[in-house]
Amino acid sequence: MSPAIARQAASGINREPKRWLGVSCFFNTFFVFLWLVIRNRFKPLKEKMDILNLCKFFHTMHQCAGGGHGQQALSRGGSSMNETIGFIGLGNMGQPMVRNLLKAGFAVKVYNRTPNKAKDAVAAGAQQVNRPSDAATAGGIVITMVANDQALEDVVYGVDGFGEKLGPGGIHLSMSTIAPETSRKLAAYHQQQGCQYIASPVFGRPEAAAAQKLFVLSSGPKEAKERVRPLQEALGQRVFDIGEEPGNANVIKLGGNFMIMAAMEAMAESFNLAEKNGVDRKLAAEIYASTLFNCTIYQGYGQMIAKKIFEPAGFQLALGLKDCNLVLEEANATKTPMPLASLLHDRLLSSVAKGRENQDWSALTRIAAEDAGLE
Repeated sequence: MSPAIARQAASGINREPKRWLGVSCFFNTFFVFLWLVIRNRFKPLKEKMDILNLCKFFHTMHQCAGGGHGQQALSRGGSSMNETIGFIGLGNMGQPMVRNLLKAGFAVKVYNRTPNKAKDAVAAGAQQVNRPSDAATAGGIVITMVANDQALEDVVYGVDGFGEKLGPGGIHLSMSTIAPETSRKLAAYHQQQGCQYIASPVFGRPEAAAAQKLFVLSSGPKEAKERVRPLQEALGQRVFDIGEEPGNANVIKLGGNFMIMAAMEAMAESFNLAEKNGVDRKLAAEIYASTLFNCTIYQGYGQMIAKKIFEPAGFQLALGLKDCNLVLEEANATKTPMPLASLLHDRLLSSVAKGRENQDWSALTRIAAEDAGLE
């Protein structure tokens, strides 16, 4: 049985119990409602707000008893499991993220500009579409996880973009690493279309995405953030709310990536110093990662740098250069001196010039090894 048929069958099996649950809620709330009416006749006016709140709850439960309308009412505070989510971008990060959405019970339509990359997602139960616009449902949610700003703008308001189709009530959940200014532009564009934009980049490599261990950043309108929260929680271990300004999440993401690159350069230089003094660089990495720097970055990247293993790439060096460029652009725009970012930019640029753009971005540390005469 196909996953789609299985979901339909499960929906059919569970529909009647949910309807009876709604009817039960209706009558239970009705009797409480009557009791409060009688009680509040003898209460001061200022104490009668509880009955007004209960009226709202009573109305929602009445919709539950009616079936489909109740599902819509219950989903206003968060995405309903019956809602079909559009997902654009099936790279190293997008693939495991789609699988986790499917595991969480969401129906997912996927688009990738290289169609054959959708095979695994389709095998897991996703529906493949041929255009970005086909991933969107009017008033629905579209998640994007693409390589760069231009790719994101193309799928939003390029040819066959989903921006106009998303329409009133829709939400664009943008999880790519992009410039804060691009987020601001997209937020303004979506507002013109009657929909909303949430910037939601993540910290974590593909293996963290597969294990639902991503750290998810989130900035944008409060109501929209509440609606997409179940999706974010299905993808990560913690969600950080960074306010309503759309570029905030991207600023934090770029700052975090800069700090990772700085840590990689520091590790490389320290390991080179150890090696040139006759100390095993792998032992140096182990000591640092289990004492002073007992954290994910030093434990994971430390071993890669110490052992000089840069393939396969979890995050390509070319993308690291893109992110470093974004960091420097934002630094220039805000008049924030970042001399270390300039050094890292040169490391990355030299690496690309040497043909290493498809290696893991930790390969930027090879330049320091070369300068030390170790390569």
